Amino acid sequence: MKYYVPLKFLVRQRAIEIIVAGWAFALLALTEGPVWHMLTPDVREKRSIKMGQYRQSGERNGARSGMVAALILLGLMIAACASPASLGQSESITPAALAPLGVTHTASPSPEPTATHTPPLPTATPSPTATLTSTPRPSPTATATSTATPTPGPTPDGEKRTVRVPILMYHYVSVPPAGADIYRKDLSVVPDLFDAHLTYLHDNGYTVITLDDLLYALARGDVLPEKPVILTFDDGYEDNYTNAFPILSRHEMTGQFFIISDFVNAGREGYMTWPQIEEMSAAGQGFGSHSRDHPNLSGQDVDYLVWQALGGAEAIQEHLGYHPRWIAYPSGHYDARTIKVYHSAGYWGGLTTHQGATHTSDGVFELERVRVRGSHTPEDLGALLALDW
Repeated sequence: MKYYVPLKFLVRQRAIEIIVAGWAFALLALTEGPVWHMLTPDVREKRSIKMGQYRQSGERNGARSGMVAALILLGLMIAACASPASLGQSESITPAALAPLGVTHTASPSPEPTATHTPPLPTATPSPTATLTSTPRPSPTATATSTATPTPGPTPDGEKRTVRVPILMYHYVSVPPAGADIYRKDLSVVPDLFDAHLTYLHDNGYTVITLDDLLYALARGDVLPEKPVILTFDDGYEDNYTNAFPILSRHEMTGQFFIISDFVNAGREGYMTWPQIEEMSAAGQGFGSHSRDHPNLSGQDVDYLVWQALGGAEAIQEHLGYHPRWIAYPSGHYDARTIKVYHSAGYWGGLTTHQGATHTSDGVFELERVRVRGSHTPEDLGALLALDW
């Protein structure tokens, strides 16, 4: 078996031999230098006899040594002048040739060089192409499933319509605290009276519908019950959960609750919490926006109105899983710009505090309502419902 040793290895070996020979000549030169005069006379005499013998031998072998050195130098010059391609080749030698050099070399067998002296390149074995299969990561489970964009409202068929549906407007459903002012008393319907109101509606043939039902009737002509009525609650007070919700559930009726989202987020005392709202929503009660913080929405710039519209919508969507479709203008304040911004924000319509019960297909952002006061008996409520607003 043949082994191949790079030419640079042999050149390095020859260079080492030349350096060793140089050291030997240098030591001989020292015999005639300053060190020689430091020796004692008897030692110098013995050394002189030996040096004479070395010189005679050197004269005989000088020519031979010179020729060997010249051949080595010539070989180095030829190697240096060789082409890059030839320097890259390997020299074929046997293990016997390595022994005199004192080299133990273990090499892996390599293929014989080709006639063009170009070592064959290793044949690349094509590796199988890996097909990347992504492992699906589990998506976080949201509390409520929300959509990226609000659900569009019904497409109007182009026909103008007028529908009469009383929209009752409640606020507090509780006993006013001691020392309450006239406004608190006026806005408060005690639980027993609220229960009597719902009983009156049931006993007199009224059917509670939703704001969505009203919109579909205006936009597409969907048929409504004979005596429809809608229940709304502004501000999102805590008694809407503790008092109104159980009474509505007992009568199997639903209401539309308009909450002030920043008040709920802050956990403001006297207002419903998100867990309470979520429970009511899961039971079928509806929720809309009453703005972020109950400001006057009239005369505001577009940026502020967008902040109000989107802020209220995002809070409800985060907790309830749907974009609110309705805005109840705080204290009834709004203008044309308010309507435009809320419409652009994906709301279906808006509720005012104007008294009335007749709605038109081109006025869904200005729906009128019937205010229910704390002093209204069931008979008073019946009279309000019968009015030709």
